[in-house]
Amino acid sequence: MNKLVFMIDQQVEKKSLLKHPFYKMWSNGELSLDHLQGYSLEYFQLVKVVPEMVNNIKLMLQDPNLQNTIEESHREESSHIEPWIRFANSLGTPKQDLLNYVCDGNTRNAISSIVQLTKKSVDEGVCAMYAYEMDLPNISRSKIDGLRKFYNISSVDSTRYFEIHQEADIRHAEIWRRLIKNIPDHNHDICFNAAANSLDAQNLLLDAVYEKYVRHHN
Repeated sequence: MNKLVFMIDQQVEKKSLLKHPFYKMWSNGELSLDHLQGYSLEYFQLVKVVPEMVNNIKLMLQDPNLQNTIEESHREESSHIEPWIRFANSLGTPKQDLLNYVCDGNTRNAISSIVQLTKKSVDEGVCAMYAYEMDLPNISRSKIDGLRKFYNISSVDSTRYFEIHQEADIRHAEIWRRLIKNIPDHNHDICFNAAANSLDAQNLLLDAVYEKYVRHHN
């Protein structure tokens, strides 16, 4: 296995969102509907900028074939916004609430950090996105299981977003993985840091959700 891919994979495992208190509570059935509604608002702030993150990388690419590949991912990510809105609706969060919501504090900082990583360089952006998408199929599976088992939430609209990501992010992560294998050795440190920072920002977003909706409401 490529050394950089191996190092990032280890970091993804170490900082996996499935180890975060909020997702542990989700998997154990310890969240309330209010917690899930709050999560749907905060996390939507990331969902809606993922297409922009992918596009940032595409704009820095020189190879037309690669541009086409990433453009396809960009279109796919854009199509995922509506399934998230339907998920939120299934929890009782109206679409207008999602669209009007203005995030602050750690949510804003976390999302800003990830977006900025995709603007630095192709190599750093690719590693940041790989660290974002690599574990999403596992996370999505866990979310679906929790929704069905503990929260009696199992409609097509409520789980479709996560079902899409069980499959799509396997493909997307593979695209990023192939690109990482072409990163020259002298860039490995800065690219590893981009991946680690991406994971830190993802955890910070969950920190924001946990602090705002769980800790302060218990």
